[in-house]
Amino acid sequence: MNILHDVSLVDFSTMGLGGTAAHLVTIETRLELLEALSWAQDQKLPVIMIGGGSNIIWRDEGFAGLVIVNKIERYETFHEDEENTYITAGSGENWDTIVERTAQAGLTGIEALSLIPGSAGATLVQNIGAYGQEIAQTLVTAEVFDLQANDFTTMRAEDCGFGYRTSRFKTTDRGRYFITAITLHLTKGSIQPPLYPSLNTYLETNKITDYSPMNIRNAVIAIRSSRLPDPALVHNNGSFFSNPIISVDQITELRSMYPQIPSWSMSDGRVKVPAAWLIEQIGYKNIHDSVTGMGTWPAQPLVLVNEHAKSTADLLTFKSRIEQSVINKFGIKLEQEPELFPLSS
Repeated sequence: MNILHDVSLVDFSTMGLGGTAAHLVTIETRLELLEALSWAQDQKLPVIMIGGGSNIIWRDEGFAGLVIVNKIERYETFHEDEENTYITAGSGENWDTIVERTAQAGLTGIEALSLIPGSAGATLVQNIGAYGQEIAQTLVTAEVFDLQANDFTTMRAEDCGFGYRTSRFKTTDRGRYFITAITLHLTKGSIQPPLYPSLNTYLETNKITDYSPMNIRNAVIAIRSSRLPDPALVHNNGSFFSNPIISVDQITELRSMYPQIPSWSMSDGRVKVPAAWLIEQIGYKNIHDSVTGMGTWPAQPLVLVNEHAKSTADLLTFKSRIEQSVINKFGIKLEQEPELFPLSS
């Protein structure tokens, strides 16, 4: 186990900002995780485990503890029968590689989650979703290390507290569990209509009638590539805000003032409004702010881009302007998707 000291966190977030970690180690096995946790406990240090850094914003003051970079790899398949297959993946596996392998095998369930950056374990924290699919729909169990029990345990999907872009790993039990593996239930076949509107439009435009997992994956990759920047080339965290969910009374009032406001009905009776539309309406589409060095991606204002920001403070100033402007105009509070570490300044 090679523990590094005084490590810049800039390279451990796709936003490319942040301070310094007092200590950092990369782990590839469960045993190395235990060794890292034991070392931190002996030193009386707080611990954070991360994956690819695509959903992380580091504070400028850095982290005075141990950052564990998760590289636990594993990929196992269990074919229950001709239709049902279970995939167990290490939490450090690249998520899109997993999606590619399952799509190539003709398995449906996660193909619409193609090209989402990050590691397999991180998918549970946010309950990632796109084009009508989300990880909660296919997860069976998660293998986790419980800091309170000081042991590994298996958590069922129904115990993960999944909600829209959230889970217990992000809310009530944030920092308690370190996810080491996930098991998914996928099926042989194709995604079934009705399809997500933008996906359906792409398929119809390109005269694609075969909804095989690979065809859906390729369609999603084409759509995402046309709208979103590659975090390997442009510093960003993907969608910075989740789509707000509001009451029927609130959307009724907003429609009286903004008849063109798009929305989707939720199963619980509430209504989802696209954050990108709200941001565009306040004039923040394709913005390049010379003061903070931040901007919004031309094809998708939901993506905040670090063009030449010097600090996380610059990013937070820019995003706060957006949040306040949306509140002032629509009375809607945007919720940030990337997690700000450490938990408090």
